[in-house]
Amino acid sequence: MQIGFYEKKLSIFGVNSKLFTTQPTPLKLAILILNWNGKTLLKRFLPSVIEHSAKHDIYVVDNASEDGSVEFVISNFPEVKCVKLDKNYGYAGGYNKAVKQIDADIYCLLNSDVRVTKHWINPVLKQFETHLNIGVIQPKILDENAPKAFEYAGAAGGFIDQLGYPYCRGRLFNHLENDLGQYNQSRSIFWASGACFFVRQSLFNRLNGFDELFFAHMEEIDFCWRAQNIGEAVWFTPESTVYHVGGASLNAIHSKKTFFNFRNSLFTLTKNTPQPLVVVILLRLILDGVAGLRFLIAAKPKHTLAVIKAHFSYYITLPKLLKFRCRNTTRKNYSGVFSIVWCHYIQGTKTFSKLKKH
Repeated sequence: MQIGFYEKKLSIFGVNSKLFTTQPTPLKLAILILNWNGKTLLKRFLPSVIEHSAKHDIYVVDNASEDGSVEFVISNFPEVKCVKLDKNYGYAGGYNKAVKQIDADIYCLLNSDVRVTKHWINPVLKQFETHLNIGVIQPKILDENAPKAFEYAGAAGGFIDQLGYPYCRGRLFNHLENDLGQYNQSRSIFWASGACFFVRQSLFNRLNGFDELFFAHMEEIDFCWRAQNIGEAVWFTPESTVYHVGGASLNAIHSKKTFFNFRNSLFTLTKNTPQPLVVVILLRLILDGVAGLRFLIAAKPKHTLAVIKAHFSYYITLPKLLKFRCRNTTRKNYSGVFSIVWCHYIQGTKTFSKLKKH
């Protein structure tokens, strides 16, 4: 009412009251591309980021590469800024250290093996501007090598079962769906992929960034779970599309990836599950044992050993994880199925849309 009164007064004197209307300040976005010996990937994918992100600051965050990556960026892409770190801090530590040096309202944490598309940013910023409760957003992630298919790392948004196994709209374990528009709904998800991860600076700082115990893999799931524990929403925006190669830094056949995936899944569960922890971990011990045997039968002994090492590393780190769990007692109950292993391997469910829950 008071605003209307002054608008009438201004119009009497021939002043356009719209000149005095406060416009929302546009959100400042910074794009951070983590790099470790990825000169070839930067040469291939950085041009698309520059082409379709001209209004925004772009940074290459270098984890002490030895392949001349930084020199290559400086020589060929002067519009891109470089943040040079003194050693390889992994995904979690690399981004944590970089954001302390970069001021922005929204960070886009982007893998170096991602090709972005025209208008990939505007739909995301619009969601952040419209819905203040959204803290994290993921675009649609398709496969660079099979453009009609969803990509393993994030597809159309992530979920997690009650035993800690992640899956996606568009991907259950290694079964990938084609993008037929079946997941073209803007909606809440449980976790957003670290391949293309938009996050508010305020939330990132409030949660003290990623947990550096993870080093690499699944730290984004832990972050999203912690974000929801404090009331922040995680969102999928299908109007934005990117294409991801996947596994460029550590591919699926590498036993180190098996180690990180199994160990970090246990880390995430221990910190965040609202279920009785002892029961959940015992069930995981059985299922992980079965997975180790499957690797052995498939003549992949290094992966079996990686599962065993993952558990020993978990037990060594358990006191730190329990300390976090005791300090943070608010834990969101996930909306996922009880066991995606059961649904996929026993019941034969191949697509997310066929899952009874969600």
